[in-house]
Amino acid sequence: MNKDKMFIIITGALIGLLSVLLVQWGNPPNMGFCIACFERDIAGALGLHQARTLQYIRPEIIGLVLGSFAAALILGKFKAEGGSSPLIRFILGMMVMVGTLVFLGCSTRMVLRLAGGDLNALLGSAGFLCGVLMGAFFSKTGSNPNAAVKQPTMNGWILPILMVVLLALLLGAKYSSVGENGPVYFSQTGPGAMQAPIIVALAAGLIAGFAMQPTRLCFVGGFLNIFRGKNPYLTFALIAVFLAALIGNLVTGAFSLGFKPQPIAHTIHLWNFLSMVLVGLGSFMLGGCPMRQLILTGQGNTDSAISVLGMIIGAALAHNLGLAASPQGVPIQSKFAVIVSLIICCSIALVNRKKTDSYSILKL
Repeated sequence: MNKDKMFIIITGALIGLLSVLLVQWGNPPNMGFCIACFERDIAGALGLHQARTLQYIRPEIIGLVLGSFAAALILGKFKAEGGSSPLIRFILGMMVMVGTLVFLGCSTRMVLRLAGGDLNALLGSAGFLCGVLMGAFFSKTGSNPNAAVKQPTMNGWILPILMVVLLALLLGAKYSSVGENGPVYFSQTGPGAMQAPIIVALAAGLIAGFAMQPTRLCFVGGFLNIFRGKNPYLTFALIAVFLAALIGNLVTGAFSLGFKPQPIAHTIHLWNFLSMVLVGLGSFMLGGCPMRQLILTGQGNTDSAISVLGMIIGAALAHNLGLAASPQGVPIQSKFAVIVSLIICCSIALVNRKKTDSYSILKL
């Protein structure tokens, strides 16, 4: 095993360990890293939705982008590129967010929930795998967006700069006793009020982002390669995430095996499955899972930046329109939203069919 392959496995274990530690330091249970949940909280903090228990500028998101940005610059891998169907990617980002908010977690949290003993995530994992395989099928039969092209370097700096602005807003609002009435909002109760200290959360994000940038670690790629076998070390890295988090939860007493009661989860199995089918399919079409989108954004990919913005706006709309599930269950409008989103994703895949026979959407 060469050093690069070993490093990706070590990075996976690092993500699992940091996730457990972030929960111990104050983050919500089984939510050390949840990209969808944290982007939803950022949307709330900026006043884009009014769910008062889900409002906080999460330093982990800032750290992931800036850590990847720093690694890309240091390693000479920063490359501003994009222009591959940006509006479609924005819509797909919104659709992925709908799926995560019905499941109550992204693909990262799905694995962390499993590591915490939440058996509902088994249904989510099966759905995610089905969605990824659907995406691979569409790709194999010719569905592929336009290729990204080189862009002016400044284009790749835009979202990292916005992350620095977010950090300034967080620090300014947090330490000036502003936050209950805007312009930056902070939850006083609920998951949004459960926070690791800013410096700790930012450092965890920076470390994870810096480590992930050269590895190509991605939950979509890890699940896909169970069947494709092209790069099994992506799968081994996800196993490392799970095992590190599992061991950490056992050591800290945070492991609780069963379907219920589980923290910030519901037991509606059909919609745990279908919502993650949507996440798997949409993530494949975007070229990577929500966490991978942040890493690609940090290294200058403006297509991923558009996807991230789509997820943030999607989170705001989902809560404003009542499309998010809750531990109490899945509202009828949430079910409708998942089905419609799946139809939209499949329609986009079919409309974008081209003469190709490769997995070029997802270069993992």
